[in-house]
Amino acid sequence: MAEASAASEAASTTAAPFRPVLLISAGASHSVALLSGNIVCSWGRGEDGQLGHGDAEDRLSPTQLSALDGHEIVSVTCGADHTTAYSESCMQVYSWGWGDFGRLGHGNSSDLFTPLPIKALHSLRVKQIACGDSHCLAVTVEGEVQSWGRNQNGQLGLGTTEDSLVPQKLQAFEGVSIKMVAAGAEHSVAVAEDGELYGWGWGRYGNLGLGDRNDRLIPEKVATVDLQREKMVMVACGWRHTISVSSSGRLYSYGWSKYGQLGHGDFKDHLVPCQLEALRESFISQISGGWRHTMALTSDGKLYGWGWNKFGQVGVGDNVDHCSPVQVKFPLDQKVVQISCGWRHTLAVTERQNVFSWGRGTNGQLGHGESSDRNSPKIIEPLSLDGSRGQNIASSKYDPSSGKTWVSPSERYAVVPDDTVQGQTSVTGRGNGSEVSVPEGDVKRIRV
Repeated sequence: MAEASAASEAASTTAAPFRPVLLISAGASHSVALLSGNIVCSWGRGEDGQLGHGDAEDRLSPTQLSALDGHEIVSVTCGADHTTAYSESCMQVYSWGWGDFGRLGHGNSSDLFTPLPIKALHSLRVKQIACGDSHCLAVTVEGEVQSWGRNQNGQLGLGTTEDSLVPQKLQAFEGVSIKMVAAGAEHSVAVAEDGELYGWGWGRYGNLGLGDRNDRLIPEKVATVDLQREKMVMVACGWRHTISVSSSGRLYSYGWSKYGQLGHGDFKDHLVPCQLEALRESFISQISGGWRHTMALTSDGKLYGWGWNKFGQVGVGDNVDHCSPVQVKFPLDQKVVQISCGWRHTLAVTERQNVFSWGRGTNGQLGHGESSDRNSPKIIEPLSLDGSRGQNIASSKYDPSSGKTWVSPSERYAVVPDDTVQGQTSVTGRGNGSEVSVPEGDVKRIRV
């Protein structure tokens, strides 16, 4: 029996050759990576099935999502508590995790603990997917946009406030070819191929960039003096703020700034896009927005962060909020090639094929095999070329023949951990508690 057990354990790991990480994505409390060879790994919080391993367990280290083996996945994207993946060869989008408000796109609000293809998107050639808190957007190769999920503030851009349980095409973009989309908590933004910027959904903090605090049920063009001479090429959303980058590499930010997440040296909201003066001399090549923090990567591989830093998610070695960009330092001055912000944690890939993480780690979302917070980058050994223990990645051991895609509430909520931290209040029945400063209406639905 001992020999059989040892053989089984050996078969459950992915050994050499080393597979570099191609893409990373961070959610509220979980993380996903796409490795060469179309291997998908996930780790962190698993309570709502967002890891895709067929159970509700947290994973403290990257674990191969075996249910997607052989599906030739080319992209992965995290929402707050759900995840999507795309197979180009199969022309299929898969989703799994928390299903409230139809955010999984399967025509219902059921949770899924293993990936399931979204039927309404089958055969579409998808070039990008963006996931917010409770809604998703997909851009096709032809430049059309599909949206689904929660829509209480018009973030789907369909002209209503009705949730959509399945993807629907945005008719408002008829005749406009969209290059890229981004999704926040309750708002959405897009950049067209011609460089025009659009915003829609919840606008209370100016996060739509339209000069007021009103919601929009359909996309509206952002037209400011600054943008008239700039073409946008990239957008990203934080929870309630927005970041965009022009073709000249200039970074603009707008929306909520209570924690300095706009980077303008103050804590004032901005209702229209404002250029980030502190990085004026840098050419910005990539951006990402967290719940209340922001990261920007320059063309020469330098990473800057700012905003809310209670758990060290800015990555600069302290836990103080920063309202201006601060450079994040890496061992051997490694240049960064990719970044992704979660709600309270951050991931980065360097040119040395190493993956680092920092910030909140209570559910294992940092991938270090522990649940500690980190306020500076720490290497994720199983995903990194310089990892001292080699690339031994456990498999989720999912059995597709079981036909089980969900986990019963009795299995998931028999014991609810108390994860209350100073300055937070506990929410019975679900996860990590809610920030005192978050309006009552923003607290997620409590499971019973």
